[in-house]
This record gives sequence, structure tokens and C-alpha cells, in this order.
Amino acid sequence: MTPQQVELVQSSFQKVVPIAGTAADLFYDRLFEIAPQTRALFPQDMTEQKKKLMAMLGTAVINLHKLDTILPAVKELGQRHKGYGVTADQYAPVGAALLWTLEKGLGPDFTPETKAAWTEAYTALAGVMSNA
Repeated sequence: MTPQQVELVQSSFQKVVPIAGTAADLFYDRLFEIAPQTRALFPQDMTEQKKKLMAMLGTAVINLHKLDTILPAVKELGQRHKGYGVTADQYAPVGAALLWTLEKGLGPDFTPETKAAWTEAYTALAGVMSNA
């Protein structure tokens, strides 16, 4: 990722933080709509899962400028997901749900450049996770 892309992801995520609860709701609602088979991978009560999602995103976004630092944790997360039954083909709908959520949450601030930056970030991190 370029420094400009990292900045776009980080600055746009700061606008998501105040609506984190809503963003998590939007994300999982969309994920289960476009990939209903993923619902079985999650607990019935999604409260803690939603908090974990936003915390994980926050950590990844804050550290995008130093990917080497977080790659071991990203790999470990990928291994845990594999243990939960997540398959490589399930990363695509997760990415689609994330981009959709950002578009809804950021509105006009979700510019084509911001979308491209988020796509690059997600693709890089999801690639590490799915290969773990």
C-alpha cells in the first residue's frame, strides 16, 4: 500500500469509530444476507463478536503503516479462523460486506480513492489470513 492509501484508510476509519456499533450491525447484517452460510460460524448472540470485529479493524488500521509488525497476529487470526471452519472462498463476501458497510457509513466520504485504498488493505490482510 502507498502512504496515501494508508492515510485514506486511517482517516476514513476515524469517521467510522463514532458509529462503531451501527457499522458492526450493518456489516454482519450484510454478510449474512450475501453469504447466509457464514451465519453458522458465529454465536447466536453477536454482541461480543461485533466488539471483536471493530477492535480488530481498529488495530489493523492503526498499524497499516507497519504491516510487518502485525503480520504474525494476522497469520494467527487466519489460523484461528481456519479452525472455526472458515474457508478461503468466504473471504470475498466478507470483503464485499466490509466495503458495503463503509460506503453506507461514510456516505460521500467513501470516495473511489478511499474504496480503492480499503480494497487494497483488505486484499492484503485477507490474503495473509487465508494462506495461514
